[in-house]
Amino acid sequence: MIAEINSPGIAHIGNMMQCQTALERAIERNANLPGMVCFYGPSGWGKSLSSNYLCNQMRGYYIQVKSIWSKKVILQKILGEMGIKPAQTTGEMLDQVCDQLSASQRPLVIDEMDHVVDKKAVELVRDIYEGSQAPILIIGEENLPQKLKKWERFHGRILAFVPALPVDLEDARRLSSVYAPGIDCADELLRKLVADSHGSVRRVCVNLDQIREAAAEHGAKGIDLGWCKAHNVTFYSGEAPKRRVV
Repeated sequence: MIAEINSPGIAHIGNMMQCQTALERAIERNANLPGMVCFYGPSGWGKSLSSNYLCNQMRGYYIQVKSIWSKKVILQKILGEMGIKPAQTTGEMLDQVCDQLSASQRPLVIDEMDHVVDKKAVELVRDIYEGSQAPILIIGEENLPQKLKKWERFHGRILAFVPALPVDLEDARRLSSVYAPGIDCADELLRKLVADSHGSVRRVCVNLDQIREAAAEHGAKGIDLGWCKAHNVTFYSGEAPKRRVV
């Protein structure tokens, strides 16, 4: 169990704890319970960064699936994370993955699980779990739990579905120390960033970086909404820019 997350360049936001809870539920489960956990939520909410960091802390294996990956490539990438030379056939590679997970009982984290669903490779992940009984965390978009219902045997082996949390004021305070270090951002300003972000950690980070650049340009150390308005600092909310017609 990770008691405290406090590393340079890493903000201990709410979704870090959500992801940690999900991983620990799979790791510390009763032996008779299923060992797969699903962490899901909209894009930009910090799922990948949180899971990648925590997986490293727990000495797990992490892959972020790409849209073009086949079952064979997925197995090759997992074996690459394990430092194991892949065998010739997919069946042999599956055995290699299962044997290593079973022996080590380290967690396997599969990010962008939606691509696995789209490729109809869900049963491969179930095969890995059944062959190893190791803790597996799958991560995907908001509709991933509904997508998985199509695969009843897989869906029934999920111990818990853990939702990602929208960014909040406390998250914004923690993020400001990483993305706008040395700058005192007023709470009214951070509340504005949270409101404009619509839950996205990524948008808050982008806006904090804009504030950092503006503060550096003007030599400012304390920033509030009034200062931003006076210096024409605008915030990104995810809306597409409107076309200007001359």
